[in-house]
Amino acid sequence: PAYNINLKVFNMLQKSITGWPGGKPDADDSQRPERAKPYPKRVLVFSPHPADDMLAMGGTINRLVEQGHEVFMAYQTSGNIAVDNDMVSKYLYFAGNIAADFNIDIEKVQKELREKKSGDIDGSETHRLKTFIRQAEAISACHFLGIDNNHIRFLNMPFYETGTIKKASLTGDDVDRVVKTMRDIEPHQIYLAGDLTDPHGTHRKCFDSIVQAFDVVSDDGWVNDCRAWMYHGTWKEWAVAEVDMAVPVSPEELRKKRAAIFRHSSQKEVVFPGFDDIEIWRFAIERNRETAKKYDKLGMAEYEAIELFVEYRFYRSK
Repeated sequence: PAYNINLKVFNMLQKSITGWPGGKPDADDSQRPERAKPYPKRVLVFSPHPADDMLAMGGTINRLVEQGHEVFMAYQTSGNIAVDNDMVSKYLYFAGNIAADFNIDIEKVQKELREKKSGDIDGSETHRLKTFIRQAEAISACHFLGIDNNHIRFLNMPFYETGTIKKASLTGDDVDRVVKTMRDIEPHQIYLAGDLTDPHGTHRKCFDSIVQAFDVVSDDGWVNDCRAWMYHGTWKEWAVAEVDMAVPVSPEELRKKRAAIFRHSSQKEVVFPGFDDIEIWRFAIERNRETAKKYDKLGMAEYEAIELFVEYRFYRSK
């Protein structure tokens, strides 16, 4: 009967909503998406590019940190080709004061920028400086949410470093970097971008590298006590029917998420593909608000915003 189906769907949705993404300690977890124990958990967040983490799940990261979990961030690629040349010029004055520390030839970078034509690959010095910019922004965002340097990893996966939009194929070196990160941390929770399609294919390759890494570590003892949660990139969101965990974001938490996104200043004015004059950060925030409205229309409590996750059940295939 329709009534029973309606009740079943309502209960399913209600059980997926939690303000405790790492599990609520000392609580009955039979009706919650995450386990109460162990507490605190070691949480590993994989981000294909710097900024993907904050755009997709900044509110959840904030909750995990504030609720006492040990959160580690792993940035899979440098994201350097997404840095505009004007941003590099802006940083050159600052970089000039620390050039000796980083061994950057400022005059060489300035010459590269002046002579670069559309479609040209960045020179090595410009390439390095763009990488430093993305790393500095990621570190700033992490610090803002209470994550220190010891919990930040830059994997700089080689497949990305072609200097062009077209990327190389994954190699064993790419996967080994993911495996090493997993084994160093032995997480109880892993968050990853579950994107099989994205504008340039980077997210798909990053996802595939983690899937292959799971195959390598499948017999490690820690894996039996680990769960993996997938988030979607900015351009897409999970359908409500697919969702295993929905994390509400309060107005204050949403402002904090936005502030963390703004730490990635080189990406602040990037426009969402296919939507004229809508910056990616604005699209991400509005997506979270629209998700909350969907839940409200389905009879759930009214929230300011919601971030969605689907469990990746890698351990059930063994």
